[in-house]
Amino acid sequence: MDLRQQGSRRVAGSTQKFLKHYAPFDKMKSDALQLFAEKAQLVFHAADSEIVGPDSGNVRFFYVIESGKVQARQAGEVTVTEYSVLNLGLGESFSIGAATSGRPTTNTYTAVEDTFCYQLPTRDLLELMAISPEFTLFCTQHIASLLQQSRLQLQQQFAQRASEQQTLNSPLTKIGSRSPISVVPETPLRSALEGMSKAGVGSLIIAGADRRPVGIFTRSDLLDRVFLVALPDSAPISEAMSPHPFMLEENATAYDAMLAMATHGIRHVLVTDAEGKLTGVVSERDLFALHRVGLRQIRQAIESAADVESLQRSAADVRQLSFNMLAQGIGAEQLTQFISVLNDALTRRVLELNLHNHHFDGVEWAWLAFGSEGRDEQTFSTDQDNGIVFICPDAAEVKDLRKRLVAFALDVNKDLDRCGFPLCKGNIMASNPQWCLTLDEWKNQFGKWVSSPEPVALLNASIFFDFRALFGAADLAEQMRRYLLTAAGGNSLFLQAMARNALGVAPPLGTIRDFITDLEPGHPGKIDLKKYGSRIFVDVARIHALATGVHNTNSVQRLRIASKRLAIRDEEVDAVLEGLDFIQMLRLRHQFLDDKPGVQGNNLIDPNELNEHDRRVLKESFRQARKIQNRLKLDYQVR
Repeated sequence: MDLRQQGSRRVAGSTQKFLKHYAPFDKMKSDALQLFAEKAQLVFHAADSEIVGPDSGNVRFFYVIESGKVQARQAGEVTVTEYSVLNLGLGESFSIGAATSGRPTTNTYTAVEDTFCYQLPTRDLLELMAISPEFTLFCTQHIASLLQQSRLQLQQQFAQRASEQQTLNSPLTKIGSRSPISVVPETPLRSALEGMSKAGVGSLIIAGADRRPVGIFTRSDLLDRVFLVALPDSAPISEAMSPHPFMLEENATAYDAMLAMATHGIRHVLVTDAEGKLTGVVSERDLFALHRVGLRQIRQAIESAADVESLQRSAADVRQLSFNMLAQGIGAEQLTQFISVLNDALTRRVLELNLHNHHFDGVEWAWLAFGSEGRDEQTFSTDQDNGIVFICPDAAEVKDLRKRLVAFALDVNKDLDRCGFPLCKGNIMASNPQWCLTLDEWKNQFGKWVSSPEPVALLNASIFFDFRALFGAADLAEQMRRYLLTAAGGNSLFLQAMARNALGVAPPLGTIRDFITDLEPGHPGKIDLKKYGSRIFVDVARIHALATGVHNTNSVQRLRIASKRLAIRDEEVDAVLEGLDFIQMLRLRHQFLDDKPGVQGNNLIDPNELNEHDRRVLKESFRQARKIQNRLKLDYQVR
């Protein structure tokens, strides 16, 4: 091998090493990478020089950026399906469509700084596509491919964390109750039972004054040890307890507890310190929850909950199950709907419990969910947005009925807050008389916002026009929706105002930097993924739905149905929805991984903390947001 051959081999090896850091090359087999490395040339482009453009004729190369930065600027008038300007960085490629179809590019690609690019001749590009299905998929499904890879990465990360959190090797100090209810052996039976009832527990530990356990009493002991033997309620609990409870020290594992329960046929294991003093109790339910929290069990627990304390535990189970589903690769759309469904069930149970103290027999009313809950798009962190619609045939009684409904709603709002749904800082809650309205009042309110689209009206429309009934007379909500669609759908001035308002927030894509990260005062370096990401998709979906008479409130459903009516191509909609899905996944991941007990998660992420792949997909997702905004701009002639 002469020096030239040795040099070529060394260069090819260096090229492969570089490519393996970036999608889709990191998934390609060695023969495909070798082909690319052997055929491509590394070419220098000075800052501000044009690399390729519409006037260059048919594209002769496929480019991959090795160092530096390239700016793509669309030539001519911006269309609804493209961007106007975008920046490309390391590992990103261009111009795929033009190179594979043998035509001139529609963009002008300029080196923003001194840049090196790998240039692969188009004939070799086609050969590469022929031998590499991974590369072919990348070329034909560019965005979807990137998103899928990122989703797999997220899944692996969640799965690892789920495994760490849920392993049966977890020490007993991390599971079960750390503050078990205990009494001394001399405690009268009645007093012990009252204590269990008050605490809402199914078991009671009997321990001496030195806190060393001597027995356990459970609900199942009531039949055999109390009623069937006619034990008086004045008898000491020691006569009814099961003596010699099974105990493990704190350094034992969940597996040890599970083995003990299976071996001895018991449902509780007491946890002690090295001196034998009680420090906790682990139940069969705790171990089951550790292994897998089931949907059916949670639903049953919610529907049979006797009090708010039980619902608080169910709310924690919903969160844990959602995390498990995320680890199993469930998409953001399905997961947010799932969270909403269980939160709906929990809210309904809170309403039912409070109806024991408030009576509305004969009154036609419904509890309304607004905002993300109204769209079935709740994430791990969500506050309350709700209201009430009611019918009162006698106008003279409206005031009194509203007062009663508001008092009821106040109790519900407080209980929901205790279950992990914080009170709305903007007071958009049913306990606010402003949002506890008759059907006619809601229609009048909607009519005012539509006919006078002032800034406050548009802000309210973005919240209140995403509604659905959670409890009660659902037909009232449907009447509101029919009225709204009739009023808004035929009002072009209102829809244009909505479009202008929606375009007031742009995706945080920079012309020099990849991302704009100084938009949020007090949070330099961060991007609010809700405000500058998912909200853009949601706003556009709402406008399309109102314009085309779509009854659905979920943004994905709105976009799919409205796009059919607007004759938007399926592949365009798919790319948009993939972008929304990725942003929602990032929000869910951020809220869970950064979760702190008692602190509601936020949507602020630092793009520099993302890996290169996620940064790239996030840019693609923001470009999809910009794309649908461009279409909105043209549809409603917003300048």
